[in-house]
Amino acid sequence: MKYTSAEANKLLRKLTEEKYYLLTMEEKSSTFQAALGEDPESVRPEYDYRAVRTAIDELNRKIRMVKHAVSRFNLEHMVPGFDMTVDQMLVYIPQLTAKKEKLSEMKDRLPKQRDTKSTYGRAATIIDYIYTNYDIKEVRADFDAVSDELSRAQTALDVLNNTETMEIDI
Repeated sequence: MKYTSAEANKLLRKLTEEKYYLLTMEEKSSTFQAALGEDPESVRPEYDYRAVRTAIDELNRKIRMVKHAVSRFNLEHMVPGFDMTVDQMLVYIPQLTAKKEKLSEMKDRLPKQRDTKSTYGRAATIIDYIYTNYDIKEVRADFDAVSDELSRAQTALDVLNNTETMEIDI
């Protein structure tokens, strides 16, 4: 069956949730308590060890198949407008995000500002200043460029993930 990357990831999430549900139900029903003098059969929950194990094994197989297909897709598909595969883009986007956060911090500084952190053992009458050692306008321009590049990368990846398909036989 053909899936887009976005659909495959939703399928993977669904399979994982089904597995979690089975594991949770198994935890609740594989053992039980009965009070002394109480008939254990009257409080025994429904549980079929073999059926649950078989279902979990089948879900694990499907999860492996979907993850493998997504991995191959990520390795083989180039992101339009970028000279990168999807797996490279999945590294590049967090790198751009970290760069944007750093530039955001730097662009918001004043050229000269008072150091408001108190230092142990220093007299309160001494005032320290912190000076930027870079061109704030240049950092602002870099911030804007990185923000634009990040948006472009995310959009290109979203388009690819929602249009290109892969074959998954589960």
